[in-house]
Amino acid sequence: MLECIFLLSDSGEVMLEKQLTGHRVDRSICDWFWDHAISQGDSFKSQPVIASPTHYLFQVVQEGITFLACTQVEMPPLMGIEFLCRVADVLSDYLGGLNEDVIKDNFVIVYELLDEMIDNGFPLTTEPNILREMIAPPNIVSKVLSVVTGSSSNVSDTLPGATGSCVPWRAADPKYANNEVYVDLVEEMDAVVNREGVLVKCEICGEVRVNSHLSGLPDLTLSFANPSILDDVRFHPCVRFRPWESHQILSFVPPDGEFNLMSYRVRKLKSNPIYVKPQLTSDAGKCRVNVLVGTKNDPGKTMDSITVQFQLPPCVLSADLTSNHGTVNILSNKICSWSIGRIPKDKAPSLSGTLVLETGLERLHVFPTFRVDFRIMGVALSGLQIDKLDLKTVPNRLYKGFRALTRAGEFEVRS
Repeated sequence: MLECIFLLSDSGEVMLEKQLTGHRVDRSICDWFWDHAISQGDSFKSQPVIASPTHYLFQVVQEGITFLACTQVEMPPLMGIEFLCRVADVLSDYLGGLNEDVIKDNFVIVYELLDEMIDNGFPLTTEPNILREMIAPPNIVSKVLSVVTGSSSNVSDTLPGATGSCVPWRAADPKYANNEVYVDLVEEMDAVVNREGVLVKCEICGEVRVNSHLSGLPDLTLSFANPSILDDVRFHPCVRFRPWESHQILSFVPPDGEFNLMSYRVRKLKSNPIYVKPQLTSDAGKCRVNVLVGTKNDPGKTMDSITVQFQLPPCVLSADLTSNHGTVNILSNKICSWSIGRIPKDKAPSLSGTLVLETGLERLHVFPTFRVDFRIMGVALSGLQIDKLDLKTVPNRLYKGFRALTRAGEFEVRS
């Protein structure tokens, strides 16, 4: 049971406080938390569960906002962490992003959402589709009306019918002229390549996203051609676990609209679709830089939005870098950003130039790590393939569609 939720800015200011039970939690717990966060740095912020002298604290950081929950009783820690993640996702969806100004400008809506999402310390309604029926998302019209009428409440007078249903994530009896369901495989590749160009680590973190606009109460089944490659699967509450456990089939009644059906991980991949070959040689107070980029293990689709970034070492006074394709920019925080876009067929993009070291330093002793970003439309590099999507009660004029997207996650090349 959670006793209180705080929303903290990136400077430690308490932007919102929501007491959940009769036992009031003093704000001094936030001061204790922030003092330790400053003194211990990232190691403290990476701990999802923290034991303070008086409370157990759960923390989730998203887009610079710290979601902090407190309890004094024994409870499953994953429940507290998962609930804070759901709160962050719902607020980001409602407000179109998260930052200090957005939270303060929409304080009333944030407070109303927390009122509906948790009751007496226990999670209650966390499905975005149902919350949208209960609390209208902010827009210009609602803000003008609140100023004119003096009423700041966005809560509906009627309770959504789905709240008493066996499928509370779905609106009551929606109707559509065109019945459509689209499935997207969205994957991020995390990889580490060492100085010798050897792939040390490569894995995929993916999501199955569904956009459903189906009338009535549809019952769907989604199967994969090769589900055995999946690890660490996590499902939306609408998924029935027994069919997956016995036959690796996703059986579910979908929410109305867009939602994440499941997330997964594919480990120990043997190859990646792009190579980055950095060479740094330093002597006499200067460092010569050469970086070559190209594709390998042809994924079968065009790779675009390619960028390479690296942090210039503190000992570098100036840099003169050029490329034969794309644009090179050195940002104010001494990050060099090379935007390539698509790789041309007639030449391999290369970056070259010279770094001038500070006086008295002959050689470069700290070598940068290159971070790579890319996007490939139409292919899932994990190899996961959707076999079929079936509906038990097929409405008239049903449209189904499938897409795939792979992009870089934490993709690092060491020099």
